[in-house]
Amino acid sequence: MANLRISLAAAVIQAVLFTDSEALWCNCTTAQCEKTGSQCETDGACMASTSFIEGQEQHIRICITRDDLVPPGQPFYCRSAEGLLNIHCCYTNYCNSIDLKVPSGREGGDSSGGTWGLVELVAVIAGPLFLLCLLLLVGMFLYQYHQRAYNHRQRLEVEDPSCDHLYMAKDRTLQDLIYDLSTSGSGSGLPLFVQRTVARTIVLQEIIGKGRFGEVWRGRWRGGDVAVKIFSSREERSWFREAEIYQTIMLRHENILGFIAADNKDNGTWTQLWLVSDFHEHGSLFDYLNRYSVTTEGMIKLALSAASGLAHLHMEILGTQGKPGIAHRDLKSKNILVKKNCTCAIADLGLAVRHESATDTIDIAPNQRVGTKRYMAPEVLDETINMRHFDSFKCADIYALGLVYWEIARRCNSGGIHEEYQLPYYDLVPPDPSIEEMRKVVCDQKLRPNIPNWWQSYEALRVMGKIMRECWYANGAARLTALRVKKTLSQLSIQEDIKV
Repeated sequence: MANLRISLAAAVIQAVLFTDSEALWCNCTTAQCEKTGSQCETDGACMASTSFIEGQEQHIRICITRDDLVPPGQPFYCRSAEGLLNIHCCYTNYCNSIDLKVPSGREGGDSSGGTWGLVELVAVIAGPLFLLCLLLLVGMFLYQYHQRAYNHRQRLEVEDPSCDHLYMAKDRTLQDLIYDLSTSGSGSGLPLFVQRTVARTIVLQEIIGKGRFGEVWRGRWRGGDVAVKIFSSREERSWFREAEIYQTIMLRHENILGFIAADNKDNGTWTQLWLVSDFHEHGSLFDYLNRYSVTTEGMIKLALSAASGLAHLHMEILGTQGKPGIAHRDLKSKNILVKKNCTCAIADLGLAVRHESATDTIDIAPNQRVGTKRYMAPEVLDETINMRHFDSFKCADIYALGLVYWEIARRCNSGGIHEEYQLPYYDLVPPDPSIEEMRKVVCDQKLRPNIPNWWQSYEALRVMGKIMRECWYANGAARLTALRVKKTLSQLSIQEDIKV
């Protein structure tokens, strides 16, 4: 059966070669070839043979014409004789330059018994190479996929829980912990062993929200409330990414959600991924504006604090303990929390990107359309954003900030007038708009949320309306920076005699 397969393969190769109209050149060792430089031309095959006669090996190389290659598949001229003669026929130029050994003890008598056929040779070489390349590609992918999360878990597991009491005194409260975070030199969060201790001694109280990642709970730790964001195990990359961003050196700021700890907890059935942060009882800005209207002072405090948090996020601080610039990429009222003093704290940094100025690189996934469709900037909706330029992402954040300001200003009670809460573009797109619906309104029709004329009668609302328009330009480079917005609102607060 094996011989039959080899014969068929040889026949196919021979048939293919026979269709080629070009002549075949071979090495030739006969006396007739001396005049042609020990080479000959044929339309058939090149042959090399080795015979064992009177104790000596004799090597012969000649040309065989197409007419002599019979029968097809196993021509007589290409058949070896066991123990006496080894013949090899081939079909490429000068392929019969090889030295053959006389076979011994082989079954069968064709040329395939002593040498590899072309098909077998290709299979033996290409097969292992293909498998090796495939394994390398799969290995590289798996390594990149798990490396960072694995390293983080490994660092957590290095700590010995029995030593935790050496670092966390029993009388330490949540307020002490937050104070340490605020005054520590690195500004990148607590040591990992402390994070682990905190996370594993939190008692969950009630669920306060759900999102694409999992759930948010209110928890208790040593008499204080904390927020616990619990990711499902399939969202491990999102959990690690957000924890990594929150622990960026010098990120801590009063208007950015205070990160406390990250830990992975195995409950025996599955692994829960925890992100522990400050708890703010007012909830998100979206929830707050739905429940309450705000005074002029309240509007300015919310707007200024949001701009301060975004300006710090965007800012790059140079130095050995510096901070990279960070763009949020999903800024909206649901991702901004309202603190007890009615100022804002920017949260949900899971989609944020960092800019490393030393190498001018941006650690970002290749997907251009990331975030909430309703808040996407025009250049994100029509995919013209320059993904290689970090300022493009900051400009997209500013556009979203302008929409958040519109939500706040509508709820400002001036002269006994305020409007009901609405999401941006509520009157132009459905409750859950598609990319195409938003692109048509924002890019094609170039529409923006309506700014009422009566706002011009109140200085604070007039300034807010002007800021919004300058955040909404179709050209991202023409928009205000977060720092410019912050300075304008600071001047407004001084004019209005507001203490922020």
